[in-house]
Amino acid sequence: MPLTPEAIDACLPQTQCTRCGYPRCRAYAEAIAAGAADINQCPPGGDATITALAKLLGSCPKPLNTVFGAPTPRHRAVIDEPACIGCRKCIDVCPVDAILGARKLIHTVLDTECNGCALCLPACPVDCIALAPVMSFTGSDSPWPDYKRAEVERWRVRTEARLARLKKKIKLPRAVRNASAPRTDERAHMRAEIRAAVARVRAKKTVRPKNPG
Repeated sequence: MPLTPEAIDACLPQTQCTRCGYPRCRAYAEAIAAGAADINQCPPGGDATITALAKLLGSCPKPLNTVFGAPTPRHRAVIDEPACIGCRKCIDVCPVDAILGARKLIHTVLDTECNGCALCLPACPVDCIALAPVMSFTGSDSPWPDYKRAEVERWRVRTEARLARLKKKIKLPRAVRNASAPRTDERAHMRAEIRAAVARVRAKKTVRPKNPG
């Protein structure tokens, strides 16, 4: 019987980090089910995910493909709030809605909801987001040393809820919804423009000494 994307998705840690080459865990699961992706493309899942997927496929585990990155300790995002300009770009890319804030207001991260995907780091135009280590979890309810099963299930639910909300809010043609993210040079250009704008604003706020006389 062919594997279902649901069964494969249950073996993934739901970090939605895109390191596997797909925009979210569910898309990677669908690619594996279709035979378009291998089982060793998930660095956050590491050996635990590879072993589980191999068992599903009735095959032997294989080493993680380092083309997709290496396993790293779990982290969470932390915003340097005084440096935040309220652009909400981090909010727009967070796959699990773990960042709170509004345009032109300081943003903050919900520690208990952040999955450490790090997608907010390149999105921030003023580099005010850093990653802080999270203590590893040891327990029998989860195959992953860094993720609790309840967390993984919650991230899946939050991701699905976010996608449903976005589709309801913006009715776009399928071709537009599936369009790829901006190229690296485009992101760099946008970051440069925002940095320049911030510099202009700060320069205007600087109190300049009056001319003598």
